[in-house]
Amino acid sequence: MPDLFSDDVRRNPYPVYAQLRQRSPLFHVPPPFDGWVLLDYDTAKWALSDHEAFSSRVPAPRNWFIFTDPPLHTRLRGLISRAFTPRIIAGLESRIREISREFLHASLSRGEIDVATELAIPLAMKVIATMIGIPEADWARYRHWSDVILQLSYTRSDSGKAQKALSDFAGVTAEMSGYLAQMIGHRSAEPRNDLLTRLVEAEFDGERLSHEEILGFVQLLIVAGQETSSDLISNAVLCLLEYPQELAKLRTHPELLPSAIEEVLRFRAPLQWMMRTPRNPIEVHGQTIPPGALVLPMIGAANRDPGKFPNPETFDITRDPNPHLAFGHGVHFCIGAALSRLEAKVVVSELLGLFATFELATSEPLKPRSALHVHGPMHLPIRFHAARHSAAG
Repeated sequence: MPDLFSDDVRRNPYPVYAQLRQRSPLFHVPPPFDGWVLLDYDTAKWALSDHEAFSSRVPAPRNWFIFTDPPLHTRLRGLISRAFTPRIIAGLESRIREISREFLHASLSRGEIDVATELAIPLAMKVIATMIGIPEADWARYRHWSDVILQLSYTRSDSGKAQKALSDFAGVTAEMSGYLAQMIGHRSAEPRNDLLTRLVEAEFDGERLSHEEILGFVQLLIVAGQETSSDLISNAVLCLLEYPQELAKLRTHPELLPSAIEEVLRFRAPLQWMMRTPRNPIEVHGQTIPPGALVLPMIGAANRDPGKFPNPETFDITRDPNPHLAFGHGVHFCIGAALSRLEAKVVVSELLGLFATFELATSEPLKPRSALHVHGPMHLPIRFHAARHSAAG
C-alpha cells in the first residue's frame, strides 16, 4: 500500500485514492499510524455523522470541543455558536477585503506574489487575531503560538519530533492560559465588540464556558481557522490556474463565485481527513473494525467518489448539486465554515479584479503543507499582469 502521508502522495493524493478505492473502500494502514481509512462517500459520511456508532474522543487535546461527544459537545457547541453567528461573520467582510487589498496591492510593483505565504496564510492569521481581539502589538506572540500548535499535526508517531511538539504545546498552553486569563478579566470589566467578549458572555441553558473551554476553543480556532481558510484560498487559485476554461467562465460570470468555491472545496478539500473511533466492533465492507481503533474518514477521497459525483475528476464551477464533505457532516459540521467561505470569496474576487492575467511562476513541483491532515501548497508563486485600473492606482 502506498504511503498516504508522504509528500509525493499528499501533493496530489487523488490518483492514489482512486486506485485504492477500486480495490476496496476500506484499508488498514499499518503502524506507526495504525488506523483504518474510509475512501467511499457513504461510509465516510456515516462515520462523520453517526456519533452513536463513532466517537470523536481520539488522541488529541482534551479541551478542544471537536474532540468531544454529545451531550458535552452539544453544550459546548451551543455556547460557542452564540459567539459565532452568521451576522458576526458577515460583519467581518469589510475587514477581510481591507486585508486582502493590503497584501495584493503590496505586490503590484513586483508583478509576482506567493499566494500562500504572502496572502492566504497571513490574511487568515490576521482575521482570526482580529476576531479574537488580540491587539496588534501582540501579533508576534500570537504567531509563535500558532506555529507551535500547528506542529501537533506534523507527525504521526511516537518519535522524538512528536514528543517535542507535545512538550512545546504544553509550554504554549501554559503561556496562553495566563495571557487569556488577563484578557478575560479585562473583557469582564470592559466588554468589547470581539469574539473573546462574546465567549465570556455566552450563556446556554444557564451555563457559561469555563476558562479551560475558552482556552481550548481559541487554540482550535488558531489551527482550524488559519490552516483551513488559507489552504482554501491557495487551492482556489491553484484550481483556476490549472483549469483556465473555468477561470474564463468565472471572469465572464462572476455570479458563479460561490459555486466555484464549493467546487474547490470538493475538488481540493483543504481538510483531507478527520478522526473517529468506533464505540463497539463495527462491520464495514466485510471487515471488522475493533472498538477504540483509529478511523479516518477520508474527505478528499469521498469528495471524488464516482458513486456520488458524476465526472468527479472534472473541476466544474457550475456543479449542482455539490454535497461535498469538506466541512464534515452532522453535529460536528465545522462551525467556522461560513468564515472560510467568506474569506475565499473575498480574496478570489479581489485577486480577479486586480490581476488581468496570472500564471504559475515556478516549474518545480509544489511542496505540500506540513500538517498531515490538510491539502494545499506550502508556496504558490504566481506572475501576473495588473489590470489597468489597479496599475494606475
